[in-house]
Amino acid sequence: MLLSYGFGQRALVGGLIIATTCSFISFFVIVRRMAFVGMGISHAAFGGVAIGIVAGVNPVLTAGGFCVLVAGGIGWLSRKGRLHEDTVIGILFAASMAMGVVLVRMANAYNLDLMSYLFGSILALNWTDVIILAVLSALVISFLILFFKELLFFVFDEETATASGVPVRLVYYGLLISMAITIVVSIKLVGIILVSALLVIPGAIGIQLSGNYRGVLVVSLSSGLIGVAAGLFISSWVDVASGATIVLVMFFMFLLALALSPKRGYMQRWRRRSGQASAN
Repeated sequence: MLLSYGFGQRALVGGLIIATTCSFISFFVIVRRMAFVGMGISHAAFGGVAIGIVAGVNPVLTAGGFCVLVAGGIGWLSRKGRLHEDTVIGILFAASMAMGVVLVRMANAYNLDLMSYLFGSILALNWTDVIILAVLSALVISFLILFFKELLFFVFDEETATASGVPVRLVYYGLLISMAITIVVSIKLVGIILVSALLVIPGAIGIQLSGNYRGVLVVSLSSGLIGVAAGLFISSWVDVASGATIVLVMFFMFLLALALSPKRGYMQRWRRRSGQASAN
């Protein structure tokens, strides 16, 4: 059993911490339609990891600082530079990845450590990593709770929020930086390539199964925790990559939510057809 070993216990605790943070912020990402922002920041993290490898510094620290800069750059260029957000993300995402490739090649650093950042290595967590994850996650969740009403107002109707005196700029940049921090703490779980899935799928599941924001938040948090825990145990049982397994489990949970969604009525139509068939 996974929990019989210390690395399994650390992986589960760290995974649940990350799942809580990602699932909470996923609600705002989905409602605000910032999935591409999350993907851009997560892939830009490769540039930060490369800087850490070349400089001999902990790559997680450099990735964190770099992701915050990229998130701030996305916000500043899209607002002040009068460029569409998608355009800015595409430019910074490509430039960051290209810089990472060049730096890694110059340092001859194509090794297993780099692969762990790309695809995750949650089973390698130690208790110091778990504590760091908990502290950073607590900062993000504290911001989300403290500015919850303002964030809710902002993601649903930015123009009305501005007219009502909501500090839209602070909320917007705070959300971007919170996404950057969340992405960095999630890299150990699923890696740079898959981390954007954790920012999107839980909220998408919540949207399918609930019609109000409270229900969406509850479903999002529940699906994130269940997906991470189930993915870890399945990956341990089948002996496959934990990060990829977690994402696949959550993907199948999304397909199930899509089938059961009262908004789409698939189950209602199936029941009606079954009832008509049995009557005939």
